[in-house]
Amino acid sequence: MTVSVIEQAKIQAQVLVPLIKTLQAELGEARANALVRKALGDLYRGFGEAFWKAKNESNLGKAVSSAFKAYARDDALAYDVIEQTADAFAFDVTRCAYAEFYKALGEPELGFLLICTADFATAEGFGPDVRLTRTQTVMQGASHCDFRYRRDGGGSQ
Repeated sequence: MTVSVIEQAKIQAQVLVPLIKTLQAELGEARANALVRKALGDLYRGFGEAFWKAKNESNLGKAVSSAFKAYARDDALAYDVIEQTADAFAFDVTRCAYAEFYKALGEPELGFLLICTADFATAEGFGPDVRLTRTQTVMQGASHCDFRYRRDGGGSQ
């Protein structure tokens, strides 16, 4: 049995939260957070590329939907699909166990840094023609996260 993404996030937080807090104290919050975003961005972009190649799916809606099923495993996310087509997948996350976990730690800002910013880097790994927009997150106190994946007309897979 594989470890769910939510359980992986909880395990990683045991090391990453104190590490980032120490980096912030030594380097300042802005510099430390930029380094974390860069390091994790490269990692998650690679995850996105590997996922996209392994999926070998031209239908954006099907591919992204299957990815989010992995993130939602173990009741980690509740979400409503707004649109699912060959060129789009739009959904609203209405409950997020990742946000609940980081809020319980008293570290929602670090939750946003470690969890939410990874979404954009992962989407970049899906290819130059895939765009993610999101204007709000549960992690930052909104009622829902509004994920909107779209394929641009110009790129190729």
